[in-house]
Amino acid sequence: MRFSVRELVYIGLFGALWGALEIGVGSYLHVLKVPFIGTLMAALGIAVALVGRTFVPKRGSVLFMGVVTAFLKMFSLGGIVLNPMIAIVVESGLAELGLRASVRPRRWTFALAGALAVSWDFFHQFFTQGILAGQGIFAIYVRTLEQGARALGIEPSHALILLALLFALRLVVGAAAGVCAWSLALAIRRRIAAFPEAAETWAL
Repeated sequence: MRFSVRELVYIGLFGALWGALEIGVGSYLHVLKVPFIGTLMAALGIAVALVGRTFVPKRGSVLFMGVVTAFLKMFSLGGIVLNPMIAIVVESGLAELGLRASVRPRRWTFALAGALAVSWDFFHQFFTQGILAGQGIFAIYVRTLEQGARALGIEPSHALILLALLFALRLVVGAAAGVCAWSLALAIRRRIAAFPEAAETWAL
């Protein structure tokens, strides 16, 4: 997929906005130890990227925004942070898969893209810490149950229910982020008449 200079500028812009959220808001929330930080940041970031899809209505644009964001994440406090960089790229790739469920963008494809992207937060620790870091899948499983139990007020002994709720939470939050991005994208299109390429490509 080839992008024009203007489209590349938009990809850089929305990737930078997502990166600013990760570096600024994300770092602040980590200091405060807010529950479900990964879920929240994934939802905010993918919402920004999906709005950016309005300006670059081509396949691959959201993925490239994620790559830009991952690159900017290297400049976070503490140096290169591989785990969140992996998460950002995977999330943007999953969002691309959701968007490809329909030839033309639709509210439900944005919801699907958001749900798929944020769902990765459930699997992320198992992959990066359990497998790549060598801590073991079972150790991450136990930690996930303990963290989920504290956040949701459910006994860790109800493992299946707890895991189902934790996964469903990601799907719902991601879908909501996609719908919000769709609504915001529509509002932008209605108020700004300076993007003829997007207007010709989208049939809403």
